[in-house]
Amino acid sequence: MKKTIFSLLLFAICGFKSAQAQFSRPVSVGVGAGTTFNLTDLANVEANFAGHIDVDGLITPFTSVGIHAEKGKLSGYGYESDFKNDYLAFNLNAKVRVGQFMDTGDNHSYHNLKASTLTKIVSNIYLGAGAGLMKNSITNSISPSYAASVEELSDDLDGFHFVVPINVGVDVPFGRTLYGPQWAINLNYQHTITTNDNLDGVINSKKDHYGYVSLGVKYALFNRN
Repeated sequence: MKKTIFSLLLFAICGFKSAQAQFSRPVSVGVGAGTTFNLTDLANVEANFAGHIDVDGLITPFTSVGIHAEKGKLSGYGYESDFKNDYLAFNLNAKVRVGQFMDTGDNHSYHNLKASTLTKIVSNIYLGAGAGLMKNSITNSISPSYAASVEELSDDLDGFHFVVPINVGVDVPFGRTLYGPQWAINLNYQHTITTNDNLDGVINSKKDHYGYVSLGVKYALFNRN
């Protein structure tokens, strides 16, 4: 029994080392910017600017966990009322790429050398989710006729609240090396769900959401040539 357990542990360690040998960039850093739009009680949308920084660590060549920091603005109007929210958000997230479910072989280096550009792009389409915090900085003007039917959070416009980001996107790799591309262009849509209906300073019948469409660039660290 002890020999069996030892053999299994040895096999797992060797397998992990073998897998690690197939890709040499466990960490990537990225920056990007794009457009936000609100899905709130004051429902008329105004497009605004946001920017972000990402740090992602690879678990396998096609799965990752990461940290996302985002600074941007939301604004909207309706019912003779309006709001602006200069927010700051952070989240931890995980992403799974299509390549995780493709037959790319046991040797990731060989796959990178022989795969077509289309295959590389398709294999890097991903879906992800996470959890984080968002800090509001809201200013709003509520019409008296509308205020009678809602609860305005006049005493807590700038607090922290829990959010759930959902991501879908693609990394378009370039810069071919034995161990995979060192650079990638990232196109991402993040849909952030709040838990307290407070992106516009108004409580009504639904939870506030917002979307963020971004374009960015990623650079893989610890490259081996």
